[in-house]
Amino acid sequence: MATTHATTKKSGKKAEPKKWSAKVTKNSNAMDLEENIFESDDPKKIAESLKHSAEKSKRRKTTPFQSAMSMLNFYINRAGKNLPESQKDILEKAKDELREAFGRE
Repeated sequence: MATTHATTKKSGKKAEPKKWSAKVTKNSNAMDLEENIFESDDPKKIAESLKHSAEKSKRRKTTPFQSAMSMLNFYINRAGKNLPESQKDILEKAKDELREAFGRE
Protein backbone atom coordinates (compact mmCIF):
# COMPACT_ATOMS: atom_id res chain seq x y z
CA MET A 1 0.00 0.00 0.00
CA ALA A 2 1.46 3.32 -1.10
CA THR A 3 1.29 6.36 1.12
CA THR A 4 1.18 9.87 -0.16
CA HIS A 5 2.75 12.80 1.51
CA ALA A 6 1.61 16.36 1.07
CA THR A 7 4.43 18.67 0.25
CA THR A 8 4.55 22.40 0.13
CA LYS A 9 6.75 24.48 -2.08
CA LYS A 10 8.81 27.09 -0.41
CA SER A 11 9.32 30.15 -2.48
CA GLY A 12 12.28 31.33 -0.52
CA LYS A 13 10.48 34.57 0.24
CA LYS A 14 10.09 35.48 3.84
CA ALA A 15 6.44 35.91 4.80
CA GLU A 16 5.40 39.12 6.48
CA PRO A 17 2.68 38.07 8.91
CA LYS A 18 0.12 40.69 9.91
CA LYS A 19 1.54 43.20 7.45
CA TRP A 20 -0.28 42.21 4.28
CA SER A 21 -3.54 43.77 5.44
CA ALA A 22 -1.85 47.08 6.22
CA LYS A 23 -0.32 47.00 2.76
CA VAL A 24 -3.71 46.36 1.15
CA THR A 25 -5.30 49.16 3.16
CA LYS A 26 -2.54 51.59 2.24
CA ASN A 27 -2.09 50.57 -1.40
CA SER A 28 -5.56 49.48 -2.45
CA ASN A 29 -5.76 49.16 -6.19
CA ALA A 30 -9.47 50.00 -6.07
CA MET A 31 -9.26 53.41 -4.46
CA ASP A 32 -6.92 55.92 -2.84
CA LEU A 33 -7.63 56.38 0.85
CA GLU A 34 -7.01 59.37 3.04
CA GLU A 35 -3.99 58.64 5.21
CA ASN A 36 -4.84 57.22 8.65
CA ILE A 37 -8.58 57.63 8.03
CA PHE A 38 -9.43 54.50 10.01
CA GLU A 39 -7.81 56.03 13.09
CA SER A 40 -10.29 58.91 13.20
CA ASP A 41 -12.67 59.14 16.15
CA ASP A 42 -15.44 60.60 13.96
CA PRO A 43 -17.59 57.97 12.16
CA LYS A 44 -19.08 60.61 9.85
CA LYS A 45 -15.61 61.78 8.76
CA ILE A 46 -14.60 58.18 8.03
CA ALA A 47 -17.75 57.62 5.97
CA GLU A 48 -17.39 60.88 4.03
CA SER A 49 -13.75 60.15 3.26
CA LEU A 50 -14.51 56.62 2.05
CA LYS A 51 -17.40 57.91 -0.05
CA HIS A 52 -15.22 60.58 -1.62
CA SER A 53 -12.43 58.08 -2.36
CA ALA A 54 -14.82 55.53 -3.86
CA GLU A 55 -16.60 58.06 -6.05
CA LYS A 56 -13.32 59.57 -7.25
CA SER A 57 -11.76 56.22 -8.13
CA LYS A 58 -11.66 55.09 -11.74
CA ARG A 59 -10.10 51.72 -10.82
CA ARG A 60 -12.90 50.18 -8.76
CA LYS A 61 -14.82 47.22 -10.16
CA THR A 62 -18.08 47.70 -8.26
CA THR A 63 -20.32 50.60 -7.28
CA PRO A 64 -18.86 53.34 -5.09
CA PHE A 65 -21.00 52.16 -2.17
CA GLN A 66 -19.80 48.56 -2.47
CA SER A 67 -16.17 49.63 -2.76
CA ALA A 68 -16.35 51.91 0.27
CA MET A 69 -18.21 49.38 2.42
CA SER A 70 -15.86 46.59 1.36
CA MET A 71 -12.81 48.58 2.36
CA LEU A 72 -14.36 49.44 5.73
CA ASN A 73 -15.33 45.81 6.37
CA PHE A 74 -11.90 44.63 5.28
CA TYR A 75 -10.24 46.94 7.76
CA ILE A 76 -12.55 45.94 10.60
CA ASN A 77 -12.16 42.22 9.90
CA ARG A 78 -8.47 42.05 9.11
CA ALA A 79 -6.34 45.09 9.74
CA GLY A 80 -8.47 46.18 12.66
CA LYS A 81 -8.39 42.81 14.35
CA ASN A 82 -6.36 44.13 17.27
CA LEU A 83 -8.14 47.47 17.63
CA PRO A 84 -9.54 48.54 20.97
CA GLU A 85 -13.30 48.07 21.37
CA SER A 86 -13.84 51.83 21.35
CA GLN A 87 -12.29 52.15 17.86
CA LYS A 88 -14.21 49.11 16.60
CA ASP A 89 -17.42 50.79 17.78
CA ILE A 90 -16.50 53.95 15.88
CA LEU A 91 -15.84 51.93 12.72
CA GLU A 92 -19.14 50.06 13.10
CA LYS A 93 -20.93 53.42 13.42
CA ALA A 94 -19.08 54.54 10.28
CA LYS A 95 -20.91 51.75 8.43
CA ASP A 96 -24.24 53.34 9.35
CA GLU A 97 -22.93 56.76 8.33
CA LEU A 98 -21.74 55.31 5.04
CA ARG A 99 -25.16 53.79 4.33
CA GLU A 100 -26.76 57.16 5.11
CA ALA A 101 -24.26 59.04 2.93
CA PHE A 102 -25.18 56.83 -0.02
CA GLY A 103 -28.91 56.96 0.74
CA ARG A 104 -29.09 53.29 1.73
CA GLU A 105 -30.47 53.59 5.22
